[in-house]
Formats: sequence, structure tokens, C-alpha cells
Amino acid sequence: MGTKGTKVVARNKKATHDYHIEETFEAGIVLTGTEIKSIRQGRVNLQDAYARVNQGEIYVVGMHISPFEQGNRYNVDPTRTRKLLMHKKEINKLIGQIKIKGLTLIPLDLHLRDGFAKLQLALGKGKKQYDKRASAAKRDSDRMIERKLKEQNR
Repeated sequence: MGTKGTKVVARNKKATHDYHIEETFEAGIVLTGTEIKSIRQGRVNLQDAYARVNQGEIYVVGMHISPFEQGNRYNVDPTRTRKLLMHKKEINKLIGQIKIKGLTLIPLDLHLRDGFAKLQLALGKGKKQYDKRASAAKRDSDRMIERKLKEQNR
């Protein structure tokens, strides 16, 4: 169909900042023709997107796919709710994790694999403000250590 391999189209950078990632899953997305053309152009935003379970099915809410410029009347609402495609066994596992542990489903990235759009979902637990500060401090200290080691090796 398309070129073989994986190409990341959009990434949710705030996801790892705001959540502790427990486990990741990959899901297909039900799209219209103009939406997939827009995705291939890289016109996607996952910033405020999240996934929810409704009657045993998973939907992604808030994912913005810009309208395709040549799409005219075939374009749909850019932020409409889109159904995700996963195996029933995986969906039941996610439902259990969400209800029992109180985790959240967050989209991490949208990528094209073998011509098909796939959404990488993660089960995450929200970070507190002090966790975010600790993560930033650790990242800064790691950078400082790397810089010092680089200077010593010259």
C-alpha cells in the first residue's frame, strides 16, 4: 500500500511530563479519506487529546486533524471523536486497569506504519506538582553530568 516502515507524524510531549507511564498499547483509528490525507501531510495535534472507554469500545477525544485543503465538502469536524481499533482482550484489560487502579488513557504519538495510521496509547497515572519538579531537576542534573563527562574526555 504505502512505503514500508514507521514514520512518527505527531507526538504528545506533555504526556510524559504530566503522567507516569505504566504500559503502552497500539491501536488503529477509524478515519475518513480526507483525514488520512491530512495525517500524511503531518497536520495533526495531540496536545489536549485523551482516550475514553464507552460501552466496551475505545474512543479518542480532542485529537485535532486539520481539514484537508483539497477536501472541500468531504472534510469533517477537525476535533470529532474517533473510534480506536483494538482486540477485545486488550480493551477488557484496559477497562480493568482504568477502573481498578484509576489510571488514564493518554495518546503518546500518532504514526504511520505500513501506510496505516496507528495511535500509541499509554496507561498513565497523573503526576503531582512536586513530581514534575523532581523530574525536571533530575533531567537537569543528568545534562550537567553529561556535559562534565564530555569536557573531561576532550
